[in-house]
Amino acid sequence: MRIHRFVGAVALALSLAACGTSQSATTGAAAAEGADAVIKVGANPVPHGEILDFVKQNLAPAAGLKLEVVEFTDYVQPNVQLQEGQLTANFFQHKPYLDDFNASKGTDLTFVAPVHLEPLGLYSKKITNVTALAAGATVALPNDATNLGRSLKLLADNGVIKLKDGAGTAATERDVVDNPRKLQFKPLEAAQLPRSLEDVDAAVINGNYAIEAGLKPATQALVLEKTEGNPYVNGLVVPAGHEKDPNIVTLGKLLQDQKVKDFIKQKYEGSVIPAA
Repeated sequence: MRIHRFVGAVALALSLAACGTSQSATTGAAAAEGADAVIKVGANPVPHGEILDFVKQNLAPAAGLKLEVVEFTDYVQPNVQLQEGQLTANFFQHKPYLDDFNASKGTDLTFVAPVHLEPLGLYSKKITNVTALAAGATVALPNDATNLGRSLKLLADNGVIKLKDGAGTAATERDVVDNPRKLQFKPLEAAQLPRSLEDVDAAVINGNYAIEAGLKPATQALVLEKTEGNPYVNGLVVPAGHEKDPNIVTLGKLLQDQKVKDFIKQKYEGSVIPAA
């Protein structure tokens, strides 16, 4: 009797284990299928989130993609969470910023599809022309390495300051060799720059934050970045090794679709420019 009970117990245990294994495998397969079906993209709200929402509503369903847009108001967490696997991709940055982030933070992220340019601009609530910047005026700049160098180049290109020869995207205040107005530079987190306009004489503001704050780069910037040959095109970024994932390839193509370019031109009226 004891032998029969033991054999029965073993058979029951094996049966339950088999069911558990089968259920686990089914659940795992479903989870994998769900992960493949949903693309979770981190983005700044404007214009990146708006562009992704246009793709989500108008192009993604026919392409078999399901987009989940996760919005961030900073430039750090979208890369941190992408590296940690909490996101499938992100869309908020240009390649010089990404290269600097990878080098300084030890991340391994890859730029895969250029989408648009947000021209960097100089704004002010106190003057209406860059030539009116007074001696000793305070100018706020983005404090991340690449956008700081980019903003200094914008001022140099418009004759406000002069940078030493060879100063590139990593330029800092130390690379300023001529500052005839004796401007005082105030580096701030990029998201804070629009609010700083109340306290400074002028501020160089990233396009996305300018638009989000209700500024119109095409008409309100005292000086605006030129688009020709500009390396600061924003695009889709993924973890290294995922560049050829079918869903990523499809999303990259959708973001470069002519309908998206038309949407950008119509909605932003020159304040955001589609990549060529």
